[in-house]
Amino acid sequence: MRADLEVADIFRAAGPAYRAAHAGHLSLFQLKVMTAIENCRTAALGGHVEACTDCGHWRIAYNSCRNRHCPKCQGAAARTWLAEREADLLPIGYFHLVFTLPAEIADIAFQNKAAVYDLLFKAASETMLTIAADHRHLGARIGITAVLHTWGSAMTHHPHVHMIVPGGGIAPGGTRWISSRPAFLLPVRVLGRLFRRLFLTRLLALYDAGRLMFRGHIAGLVERRAFLRHLSPVRKKRWVVYAKPPFAGPQAVLAYLSRYTHRVAISNRRLIAFNETGVTLRYKDYRRDGAERQRVMTLATDEFIRRFLLHVLPRGFHRIRHYGLLAASSRKASLALARKLLEVAPDPDDAEIEEPADTRPPCPCCGGHMIVIETFERWRQPRAPPHAVPPTREIAP
Repeated sequence: MRADLEVADIFRAAGPAYRAAHAGHLSLFQLKVMTAIENCRTAALGGHVEACTDCGHWRIAYNSCRNRHCPKCQGAAARTWLAEREADLLPIGYFHLVFTLPAEIADIAFQNKAAVYDLLFKAASETMLTIAADHRHLGARIGITAVLHTWGSAMTHHPHVHMIVPGGGIAPGGTRWISSRPAFLLPVRVLGRLFRRLFLTRLLALYDAGRLMFRGHIAGLVERRAFLRHLSPVRKKRWVVYAKPPFAGPQAVLAYLSRYTHRVAISNRRLIAFNETGVTLRYKDYRRDGAERQRVMTLATDEFIRRFLLHVLPRGFHRIRHYGLLAASSRKASLALARKLLEVAPDPDDAEIEEPADTRPPCPCCGGHMIVIETFERWRQPRAPPHAVPPTREIAP
């Protein structure tokens, strides 16, 4: 069902003026994201007509843009991704960890998204794999699913990686499964120190290789001495690695992943109003507790668009990655061994795969099965419905 207010509505109304005002300062990819969101589920992308086989009710379903930054398209993408991941879950507890970059690094990351976001993934995953393999801690090879988020609740730039990690791993030699303690996986202070060292060492290597650029208020960091001075305070600062309580079970992991893996900077349901004063939205203020945490703010329309576009990722950048036991190159073999060591059922992939169910929404009038009776191309409108069908029309969700 369509939300009362969507990001697409704001882009259609204010996007042309924003593009004109910021001509030359928006990347081609940002412009493409704006256009995709504006055209999503409109006649601009074409579509099809569905009719109920029981009562004859019909509706028009316009095609989705499938852009990964579009709030409307992420639900279907998340469901498809989750169906593929469900077979990977093990019948054990799972942990949720968050690796966050300090604000001083976030400024550099914003101007060097591909290089620094990639470094964030690598440093965080290597930290987890190294400490987990240490016999003083877990002493096992673990699996990691990592998801990059670049925003805070108010759409400000706040890069961090969420990790979902099984509570245990395979011992060296693959002879047994080592389980973590029920409510403890790895010490966060130890993780934070190694994460800081790995990240800063490799960030300096990127600088020395000439792979970082500095503009605007951090342009002075192009001088090596200034760059080292800028990093000096964060070398002494504690880097935050947050470990949340473990999930209740594999199904809770799926429920969590469905909310986080394909999230964008703001969902349509958080939008409250759009008028001459700007865009009003809901957000969470994590400095407050209880009911006070839920807040409402109004941003000037240009500022809302600017904040949304802050989080457009570089073309081809993978924001969901897998490491250790879940790395693509060894995932199937590692999970099969893990199930064997845990003495649980074999990989469901070995069983017969059923045909996917029809995901087309049922008829809103009688709940009957909907079938496609016509398709139409981009910028075209469908023909009139058959004469026996009432002239009602709905936009498919």
